[in-house]
Amino acid sequence: MAIGNHEFDNPLTVLRQQEKWAKFPLLSANIYQKSTGERLFKPWALFKRQDLKIAVIGLTTDDTAKIGNPEYFTDIEFRKPADEAKLVIQELQQTEKPDIIIAATHMGHYDNGEHGSNAPGDVEMARALPAGSLAMIVGGHSQDPVCMAAENKKQVDYVPGTPCKPDQQNGIWIVQAHEWGKYVGRADFEFRNGEMKMVNYQLIPVNLKKKVTWEDGKSERVLYTPEIAENQQMISLLSPFQNKGKAQLEVKIGETNGRLEGDRDKVRFVQTNMGRLILAAQMDRTGADLAVMSGGGIRDSIEAGDISYKNVLKVQPFGNVVVYADMTGKEVIDYLTAVAQMKPDSGAYPQFANVSFVAKDGKLNDLKIKGEPVDPAKTYRMATLNFNATGGDGYPRLDNKPGYVNTGFIDAEVLKAYIQKSSPLDVSVYEPKGEVSWQ
Repeated sequence: MAIGNHEFDNPLTVLRQQEKWAKFPLLSANIYQKSTGERLFKPWALFKRQDLKIAVIGLTTDDTAKIGNPEYFTDIEFRKPADEAKLVIQELQQTEKPDIIIAATHMGHYDNGEHGSNAPGDVEMARALPAGSLAMIVGGHSQDPVCMAAENKKQVDYVPGTPCKPDQQNGIWIVQAHEWGKYVGRADFEFRNGEMKMVNYQLIPVNLKKKVTWEDGKSERVLYTPEIAENQQMISLLSPFQNKGKAQLEVKIGETNGRLEGDRDKVRFVQTNMGRLILAAQMDRTGADLAVMSGGGIRDSIEAGDISYKNVLKVQPFGNVVVYADMTGKEVIDYLTAVAQMKPDSGAYPQFANVSFVAKDGKLNDLKIKGEPVDPAKTYRMATLNFNATGGDGYPRLDNKPGYVNTGFIDAEVLKAYIQKSSPLDVSVYEPKGEVSWQ
């Protein structure tokens, strides 16, 4: 398994324990300990299959340095994956002499290498390596079904069960099977006379469903493809844990009269009512005047109707802590100006509450808090998460300020309590009204 950025949402001791439990190698060639200059994990693993020696290299996005939790990697360095890949490939060719080299990566796939504010991903790395030096890159992180509509352009709305053409850059195949176990990716190769040729590739949907409306107006969710039977041995293993959690997770904690928008393709691009709800909960708990957080910290939407504790944990699954900082108006202006530069289409894109401004040319015009112009000499309280306060997603640090307070309250618990207190939720109360804009 390639180690990803979310392995660093927790202390390294947690990952080390997971390493012990895992019956497979956890790989990353580009994660180093700063103090020793040594790699922290195995850079590759070797496998023998059908008399072929196969090497698998692990690589991790160097964006982890800003999107992981900075509290947990003060002595960890994330080096450029492409640079480390070149070194490892050369070393493998000189020492192990594998027939095939594959990279398992957690770096992301960006059409034509246009990665925006994200760190370079699989496409950029493939182009930077010697042609054909990898047989294939098996990627993740950007959570895409990598099925190409044309050269350097993915299908926007891939339909499960339909043909999928993987990307190929510089003689290197690039595949990614979307997210959350929705698909199993299968690639079939022929290896003859030292040459490897892909003869088939498919994304196999794992019981994915679509909503169908019949002539009588009734609707139901039906499978895209024939059902894959559940593995009874696995069901027996997991059921006790599932049943134990159901009692707490499925309890109704509130209700909403409309959809609370937390989808990835919204919270990383625009202000949403889910962002406002979460920040309202944080301001309510801390008595803050304003609040801000990374859109990437919002992981799901909640549909109209009943809200369960499970819904809340799917929205905020990382266990971050609500914090606040008392700052002068001048400090707030500087902070918000820096945060407003975070680009859309990245987890760093900020969600704001009780703030209005027009951003232009790196400056904030008509900046107001709670509808009033910011007084540079006045003290304001701003709520956020410890992830952002310690520099996560490249946000300015707050934990070194005299007025910084770590409340100890877990974000999901704060949101749960606020929903219980405020239910039924009226989504119009949290709907953004164009308070913040970029020109």
